[in-house]
Amino acid sequence: MTVWSVIGAGVAGLAVASELVSRGAKVQVFDPGGPPGPHGCSWWAGGMLAPWCEYENAEEPVLRLGQQAIDWWAGRTQVQRCGTLVVASARDLPDLRRFARRTEAYVDADRAKVAELEPDLHGFGKGLFFDREAHLDPRQALLDLHRGLQEQGVEFHRKLAPAQLENAIDCRGLHAREYLHDLRGVKGEMLVVRCPDVTLNRPVRLLHPRMPLYIVPRGDGIYMLGATMIESEDSSRITARSMLELLSAAYALNPAFGEAEVLEIGVDLRPAFPDNLPRIRRLGRTIYANGLYRHGYLLAPALAQGVADLALDNTHSEMVDEDRA
Repeated sequence: MTVWSVIGAGVAGLAVASELVSRGAKVQVFDPGGPPGPHGCSWWAGGMLAPWCEYENAEEPVLRLGQQAIDWWAGRTQVQRCGTLVVASARDLPDLRRFARRTEAYVDADRAKVAELEPDLHGFGKGLFFDREAHLDPRQALLDLHRGLQEQGVEFHRKLAPAQLENAIDCRGLHAREYLHDLRGVKGEMLVVRCPDVTLNRPVRLLHPRMPLYIVPRGDGIYMLGATMIESEDSSRITARSMLELLSAAYALNPAFGEAEVLEIGVDLRPAFPDNLPRIRRLGRTIYANGLYRHGYLLAPALAQGVADLALDNTHSEMVDEDRA
């Protein structure tokens, strides 16, 4: 029986392995970093399954393919299906109207509706509620995928993949730039804070002219604040500007965030192609699946399905880059 070797155990690699196994394939995974953890870019993600909100500044495939992600993930980890609330301060209402024009599948939320959805938000008279969206805890999702694959007999190798590996699928993100020369890194920064005095029930996006914020509840008064998108490949430190903007935006949602405890600061590089859409390429004997950009959890299922179609059936999905494959 053919053994498929997935290289990289981030969200792309684990999703590809999970999809292959679900179709009856035999799989092994190579990653010198070991099980999912802070060494991986996908550890620092927001985990929002928000194709309609993301469509505001993304291409159409993000909207269409991203809608598959909610059910795909729900079959593998816990998914919270409670929608997304988008708000703006009174002075930034033109940004809210622009956001509404560029997306779909929302209902207008007046002051009473905003208060009903999120009683702890302060001073927001208008918003947009995307009730079909969902979110997950990305760290738990990675661990659930990893554990599920182990239970299904997938062998994980904590080492570099051997050279000239047969039936290899490379999902290493920026580590694959030696072969994917048009791949770039986009810096993202995030914070994890604890603020037990605030209760939010769903992801909230605050529109702002300089840096829109999203905040995702993790439970027990813990929130993820993110995330910047900076055309830089310096992932060493968060910038002072980003720290100020993230904390100031959270404070605007509720002043109690001014007393929040900062638990973690995360900085990493997202792999992206020039059009910010993922690509599948077959170069020699290796299939490369890469370029998830800021849509890791949203588009990983569609990427995995495209890889499985190509590997098992030689069927080319729209993600296959035929000009380069």
